[in-house]
Amino acid sequence: MIDRLTEDLSFHQTALGIRQQRQEVLASNVANADTPGYKARDVDFRAALDAAIDNQRLPDTQLSRTSARHIPGGAQSTHTEGHLYRTATQPRLDGNTVDMDVERVAFADNTARYQAELSVLSTRLKTMMAALQQ
Repeated sequence: MIDRLTEDLSFHQTALGIRQQRQEVLASNVANADTPGYKARDVDFRAALDAAIDNQRLPDTQLSRTSARHIPGGAQSTHTEGHLYRTATQPRLDGNTVDMDVERVAFADNTARYQAELSVLSTRLKTMMAALQQ
């Protein structure tokens, strides 16, 4: 029973994490709208979620230290396999492919989907709490 609850909640946690990552990528696009040569990026949500569910991402790594004076290091993998470069609808002379209208729509859509995912998760948690209290 607990395994099913954990699995269900971890799915929502993963989906929210990917939505947050997409929001950061879209915000980066908006911030670099005037940067010459900047290529707009986006996250393929379905591919990133499928990869996260299938655990196809590389594991986190920790570096071995041969001396106590060495600085500890490590790396956490990110879901970069879902990052795509967006094709420009109207290319600019400076090579920048950010289209602010496209970015605004994608940002608003992702925000609405993030809020919807939070609402679904909140409802599930309230239902579980009500069941546990009875």
